[in-house]
Amino acid sequence: MTGKALWVFPTPVLLAYGAKLNLLIDQQPHQWWRFVTPMFVHIDVLHLAVNMYSLWMLGPYVEKLYGSAKFVFFYVATGIAGVAASYFTLLSPDTNLGVFGRFIFKTQDVPSAGASGALFGLVGVLFVFGIKFRNELPEGFKRAFGTGLLPVIVLNLFIGFVGQRFIGNAAHLGGLFSGAALALLVGYRRPGDQSSMTIFWRVVQCAAIAIVLISFARIVQHFNDPLPIAQAEAATPAPDSKDAPFQKFFQIMNDSQEVFESAIKGDASGVDSAVAALENTQAPDIKSDQLRRKLSDLLQRAKLSAPTPQAAAKPDERRLELSKEFTVWTQDYNDWLKTFSKTN
Repeated sequence: MTGKALWVFPTPVLLAYGAKLNLLIDQQPHQWWRFVTPMFVHIDVLHLAVNMYSLWMLGPYVEKLYGSAKFVFFYVATGIAGVAASYFTLLSPDTNLGVFGRFIFKTQDVPSAGASGALFGLVGVLFVFGIKFRNELPEGFKRAFGTGLLPVIVLNLFIGFVGQRFIGNAAHLGGLFSGAALALLVGYRRPGDQSSMTIFWRVVQCAAIAIVLISFARIVQHFNDPLPIAQAEAATPAPDSKDAPFQKFFQIMNDSQEVFESAIKGDASGVDSAVAALENTQAPDIKSDQLRRKLSDLLQRAKLSAPTPQAAAKPDERRLELSKEFTVWTQDYNDWLKTFSKTN
């Protein structure tokens, strides 16, 4: 196992601890708790660190303005809204999506997790708060909240657009809009106010915490259950099957590898069509989908690093690093092919 792999949580681990997968929510028995648990599960250590830093930056503002009870409610409610948005924007694999369609919609049911939906929810709360109460805010707060958050929102949406293959933009937008909606409806805690609604919000806070605890209790209850996705993978035809869709997948993967090797040597003319072909093909299982997405990423980076014909023979550090990653990817792909063949 490489050092990098130690920092990334394997798919079975993510699913066991509560990552969202539409298949597991849809089929009997419905695992509804996966609308709640994904906001507390992260894909890798870096993903966790970035989100926790963001929570550390945003959370205290929302808690100070609205109180701890409303903060907990906002976080859980917008997190669930983000997961729900991700769930409802999964389309069938044969759906043709344009550039902007791919920004929101997905055609591959892969595990998703992270607190980003809830964090965007907090941004939505602060954005609307700054506009709604702009006449009551000191000058410094006006710059930090409301329209002052527009650059942060636009930048994050742009990052989501660039990395749309790996980022759940639907979850981000679901959290953002639900947070904005809640801030429109809920008043903030003015200094010295003795609200008659305090007990109500404490009850709501306890209800939100109870939903989280019950959801993870269900995870513990079903922790050792075989994942249905494994049964689906076991029923998938072998690589030498006569089933045309899977033959197409293997052919596209092989063709894309040849395009990558050409791009490394200086000819990146086939990269765009290879990436498009990879995006429009359906992978047989979760592992092959991860391999497909990784190959697409390698192709796009190879295009950016493609040398001119005159410089192709000269050593280049970026191309050497890409070649090393491709070698590791090839080994993983071949291992998957062997495992896939044995189990089908």
